[in-house]
Amino acid sequence: MPEPEPEREPGDLAPEWKNLSNNVYGILHGLGDAAPIAVRFERHGWSSRSSSWYGYEVGTTWCELELESADGPDVLLNGVMDPSRFTDLAALLDRFGLSYTLELYDEEGDLLRETRG
Repeated sequence: MPEPEPEREPGDLAPEWKNLSNNVYGILHGLGDAAPIAVRFERHGWSSRSSSWYGYEVGTTWCELELESADGPDVLLNGVMDPSRFTDLAALLDRFGLSYTLELYDEEGDLLRETRG
């Protein structure tokens, strides 16, 4: 009898995306601090946890991102996501009123899409 899958917490990345290499990268311009961005994601139902002194991991069933304060005014973003939800992530960043650049890559590392907000 197969082992039952462990129960997922709300906000946990779906199993089909866990084995992908990072496929989404971005810059959140002019923010300087990742903490307030993590709070915004959390208010929209994403999980959020501190992952380093200045970094946060935020996630939902279709996306898991690392937010890291960069030297200077920007916050770097990278992670794994369901490629079909790229516009959903961009729409959420628009809803937050952020200035950003997002890039989506395929498994071979080729740029599939890029957007700015």
